[in-house]
Amino acid sequence: MPYRRLPNTDQVRLRAMEAGLEMGKRTAAPQLAFSRLTLERIQMFYPKFSGAVRQLHVAKQTQFDRSKDYGEQLRKARLYLSHFLQVLNFAIIRDELKPQVREYYGMKANSKVIPQLGLESQVLAWGERAIAGEQKRIQQGGSPIYSPSIALVKVHYEEFRDAYHTQKMLQTATARASQKVADLRDECDQLIQQMWNEVEQTYQDLPDELKREKAQRYGLVYVFRASELKQTKEEPEEEELVYPG
Repeated sequence: MPYRRLPNTDQVRLRAMEAGLEMGKRTAAPQLAFSRLTLERIQMFYPKFSGAVRQLHVAKQTQFDRSKDYGEQLRKARLYLSHFLQVLNFAIIRDELKPQVREYYGMKANSKVIPQLGLESQVLAWGERAIAGEQKRIQQGGSPIYSPSIALVKVHYEEFRDAYHTQKMLQTATARASQKVADLRDECDQLIQQMWNEVEQTYQDLPDELKREKAQRYGLVYVFRASELKQTKEEPEEEELVYPG
């Protein structure tokens, strides 16, 4: 015996309510398989839920669309910052600068290790230190580092920093929209279940196959169990008798 499966995604939830609403539009009240009260509740709830789902989709799509540019901005900021710090180390190795200048940038004077830049937070922190350190060193009479210059590092760093804050705002908007949908799901499922229960009760005295056929017009979904599907496949087909002409 196939069982009824309740919606498990938001799109399926919307389709279930839409099926009920459509039947409510084109079916006279006495013939409608579920109550007028349930129909009115769905009519009031559907715009709220569909609007929340739509807002979540827009938020996710906007975040996705921006993610490609954001990834490129992060890559460039990390690349220019890493190259700048490497050039700083090379200048120290060539005795063009004293090891103590590393301290301007928040690094240890005797360490040749380039700071870790794998995380966004690390790029933000070390980018700020590198820009401030280079500006301070130059103000105190030091020669600028080139290839890349700190001005070029700053351009890519600030582009990434702005994109980072935008991305965080988009993530917050997506999380807020997701929570709004989540808060409505229980009520949505209760309404759909109420409608489906009433539909099945209306058709409870009909033969099983006819009952399911009529209920499916209201969006009800029935699923055969694996054992039932296997049994159906194993049943031999009736042979067609052919009579000589």
